[in-house]
Amino acid sequence: MFKKLLKWSKDTYTELPWRRNRTVYKTLVSEIMLQQTTVGTVQNHFERFLLIYPDIETLASSTEEEICVAWKGLGYYRRARNLRKAAIDIVENFNGKIPTKYEDLISITGIGEYTANAILSIGQNKSALSIDANIERVVSRIYGIQGAKGPKLQKLIKKKFEDGEFPEITKCKGRDINEALMDLGRIYCQARSANCVGCPVYKDCVAGNSKDALEYPEIPVKKIAKTYELDLLRVIVKEKDSILGYRKADDQWLSGQIECPTFILKSEDKKLKQYPELDSKLSYKKLKKYKTAITKYKITNYILEISHAEFKKSYTGAFRKYKLNEKLNISTATTKALDKI
Repeated sequence: MFKKLLKWSKDTYTELPWRRNRTVYKTLVSEIMLQQTTVGTVQNHFERFLLIYPDIETLASSTEEEICVAWKGLGYYRRARNLRKAAIDIVENFNGKIPTKYEDLISITGIGEYTANAILSIGQNKSALSIDANIERVVSRIYGIQGAKGPKLQKLIKKKFEDGEFPEITKCKGRDINEALMDLGRIYCQARSANCVGCPVYKDCVAGNSKDALEYPEIPVKKIAKTYELDLLRVIVKEKDSILGYRKADDQWLSGQIECPTFILKSEDKKLKQYPELDSKLSYKKLKKYKTAITKYKITNYILEISHAEFKKSYTGAFRKYKLNEKLNISTATTKALDKI
């Protein structure tokens, strides 16, 4: 059933950098990078990252700041911090060797169920199914498994796999079939389109031979999220080669990054607690500004550049000086503010 699929995947995608000269460490790094990030983006950063962190020991000995700087361009920096935590855990509790058992892998800080199964199947070529959104969708369509996309469907697919209901999958090598199913979901069997004519498993696919392949899996109807207008003041206090700022906390947007002093000028969301509200009645409408957006907020950022002495007179908060250099993990919003002044 999967012979054509495996050949297509191997012939087309062997040269992806994490598939060349494989190691389990490369699988760990690539799988965490590939979460919520496209293959093309990861391709542009993977080898550069490995030059800085060629092994688990080097990664474990890095600082959070260093790994976030090396992660730049990949976004979702929480993944970088989780990767570092996993490396530290592996060095401290497994002598620097990535475990070969699911129970050990899942116990490691920063490694979840999906990553554990990816390490087993892709990294160690064992029989396991690393169920991400692609594999959930592809398996649902191939076998005609009905259900709404999400955790319940993923649990059902996992159970069916463990119960031996997918013999065609279990007959294949873990690495080959997982990567092939992921490739299929990325190229032919996408969430909003299904190119069934070109698909290597079209003849054996339940959804492909139905009236509408996109009916599998069911897509839950999303409520239209409310958006809020938000005006922020970005205060730039720059002296020679340093900038005043603070490190974002774990429960804040862009956690771990350095941001300039930022205050709420006006917010439609009265419950927003990401930044302190500005007490003074600053006339800010004529200041330089730029637009950004995050989650449900459309943000207009106003830039105020003042001296350190002026800042101390009018503003309070736990801020300190950071040297401006390429090893500083500065937030994009702050970088944009600096570019505008």
